[in-house]
Amino acid sequence: MGNGPIVIGLDVGTTKICAVAGEVGSEGIQVLGMGTSESRGLRKGIVVDIEAAVESIREAVQRLEESSSVQAGAVYVGIAGGHIKSFESYGTAPVKGRDITSEDIQRALEAAKAVYVPLDREVLHVIPKEYIVDGQEGITNPIGMSGVRLEVKVQIVTGSVSAVQNLMKCCERAGLKVIDIVLEPLASSLATLTEQEKQEGVVMVDMGGGTTDIAFYRKGVLSYTSVIAIGGNHVTNDLAIGLRLPLQEAERLKKTYGSALPSSRDEKVEAVLGSGERVSLPVDCLTEIINPRCEELFELIKAELINTGIYEEALYGAVITGGGSLLNGIDKLAEAVLGMPVRLGKPRDVALFTGNLSDPRYSTGIGLLLYGSESESPPIEYTDAFANIFKRMKRWVAGWFRK
Repeated sequence: MGNGPIVIGLDVGTTKICAVAGEVGSEGIQVLGMGTSESRGLRKGIVVDIEAAVESIREAVQRLEESSSVQAGAVYVGIAGGHIKSFESYGTAPVKGRDITSEDIQRALEAAKAVYVPLDREVLHVIPKEYIVDGQEGITNPIGMSGVRLEVKVQIVTGSVSAVQNLMKCCERAGLKVIDIVLEPLASSLATLTEQEKQEGVVMVDMGGGTTDIAFYRKGVLSYTSVIAIGGNHVTNDLAIGLRLPLQEAERLKKTYGSALPSSRDEKVEAVLGSGERVSLPVDCLTEIINPRCEELFELIKAELINTGIYEEALYGAVITGGGSLLNGIDKLAEAVLGMPVRLGKPRDVALFTGNLSDPRYSTGIGLLLYGSESESPPIEYTDAFANIFKRMKRWVAGWFRK
């Protein structure tokens, strides 16, 4: 191990908790270790049992510490779930004929944030999509330019106040200090998308256990994000109900023999019923249940892309990542239903340790490491951690997308 700063990312998902540690060096980030545990106490990205969630986080962190010489203390935590919503806004600020400064940009962003937000929601990110100087559109960095009127179009991402507070409580009770909370689609994008894809137009689909996150990039910035309340667990539940199997056995069959594509395989597999009895099931029975649910998911994604005007702008197609993307044939089905090129998104640009982190399941965890390594703000002792984290999130996102 060298002498670079250590960054720890904590991906708190519906099916798994993943803690990853990395060392930041001159040539990038070196992954030092990883620990995972079964996720308990969460449903669709929201904490429903604090004690169970705390125990799962502790378990993942302990396994991280056992796999490396890192003592976990401060972490970057990912947040996702059905409570995440986004919408567009617009702000303006007078410049009065002088060169535009970062203070002018901040005033325009503050004006864009001055919109009604329900009391039970909190603004997480204010992401600039483009700047306009005296009517000239398409400007990505207006600093130093001359003009009299600065305008900005932004994407505002909001989340449930209670969901964020409960997530922070879980981390704190597990003995961790939260440096920042990061929107998981942003983290996954850092780990899986190329700069060219972000410039030309690409849809990132992060398929988790409880939900599927959608993020659309164009001209290098996040232009749209949303959540669909269908994930890998829904496929497992369909198998369990349709074949009358325990959930654990349905999950095993899905991972081992399941396919998203229709098939006519004359093959049978052995399954264990809740009573312990072993039965023989045709593989086609699995596919007949899995395929319709996966088609439904991608039809919903396609409808949303069309309704929001994104579909025609995604010149580079879609990148699917997350644990759900490991289902056999899911990329080919996605390509057929979406009608666009689809590739599997794996973490890249990191030096991996002996474990296999070059896996779509760890895209968010690796993305959190990349986020932490690029963050310019050092850890701070907070008196009001909740309020300060949101301030830091807004400052980081505004700065990162101006680069």
